[in-house]
Amino acid sequence: MTDDDTAGRRAGEGSLRSRIQSFLVMDVMRAAAAQEAAGRSVIHMEVGQPGTPAPRAARAAAMRALEEDTLGYTMALGRERLRRRIAQLYQDWYGVAVAPERVVVTSGSSAAFVLAFLAVFDAGEAVALASPGYPCYRHILSALGQRPVLLETGPATRWMPTADDVVRAAERERIKGLLIASPANPTGTMITKERLGELVRTCAERGLQLISDEIYHGLTYERGAETALAHGADVIVVNSFSKFFSMTGWRIGWMVVPERLVRTIERLAQNLYISAPAISQAAALGAFEGLDELEANRRVYAENRALLLEELPQAGFSAFAPADGAFYLYCDVSAMTNDALVFTKAMLEEAGVAATPGIDFDAERGQRFVRFCYAGTHADMAEAARRLKDWARARRQA
Repeated sequence: MTDDDTAGRRAGEGSLRSRIQSFLVMDVMRAAAAQEAAGRSVIHMEVGQPGTPAPRAARAAAMRALEEDTLGYTMALGRERLRRRIAQLYQDWYGVAVAPERVVVTSGSSAAFVLAFLAVFDAGEAVALASPGYPCYRHILSALGQRPVLLETGPATRWMPTADDVVRAAERERIKGLLIASPANPTGTMITKERLGELVRTCAERGLQLISDEIYHGLTYERGAETALAHGADVIVVNSFSKFFSMTGWRIGWMVVPERLVRTIERLAQNLYISAPAISQAAALGAFEGLDELEANRRVYAENRALLLEELPQAGFSAFAPADGAFYLYCDVSAMTNDALVFTKAMLEEAGVAATPGIDFDAERGQRFVRFCYAGTHADMAEAARRLKDWARARRQA
């Protein structure tokens, strides 16, 4: 084989960094769409996105921008008015003062993670993540040539990493940072104030960069979420307009970063993205005028959560992680299957309910788990519960 042949083969296969796993929930979404295209009714509980549009005020702001604004590039860090309004949110929600200069507007939280990982971790360095967890964390790290180190969580640790987990990972794996999420995807579980403070202190003592994914803040049901910024200014916080603000497709998010990293991240953002979409920034600023509408959405999620926690045990789904926030139920289905992928395929085909197998979030134990998203309408969630009860009854009789 010649050098040209080898080069051609490698080009056809793609780079080593590109050989990451698929984001399985998107594959489930495609399968559900195929069912709908064939004329079947499907209740969507697979994708973690609100079933509601952007708030009316956000859409009105976008319309004004279309008429009045050139919608050209903005500053790489985002429009100043939006950065100031995001900074104000931390005072309003948490009583924490954040300088607007530390706010970075991004093309969704996904771009924020790329910027954060590039800013603080070199190729080959290790970053600790909770397992189960959002799969794109580890996929992005891998694509950047960095190494995810998984910290196994479960009922014994309330599905959150502990300071001891971090210390062990620092000693054994020489991690350079820790990423936490609260409320978490897929579990919906929140970290306690005390443990969050302990993790922030442990990372500071060990010289580790802590990154806190707070994308589901605003979507809690029994107690409010705590920001890592309440425990230290040297953390990186990532958030987005996707979840609470109901703007997934607008691809607009933000970061709060230590002052020492602002210029570093600005240089990266200039080169990688130039700026977040101008129209999405205009809509995001308008979204702050729609908080009453967004709170009404949250109340629907709360009703959906209560309904499913009551109804799903009647279909055999009863062992849930603590569903503190977000809009997920993470259910142990080991009493019904040892293959969650096959199980969810059958659920889609036979019951018309799309859900995500746990292997998307936990390659080791995920075959025993299924994630349900309850961000749809209340009527859809009631119909999903009815279908799942009928499906479970039919399976028992078969």
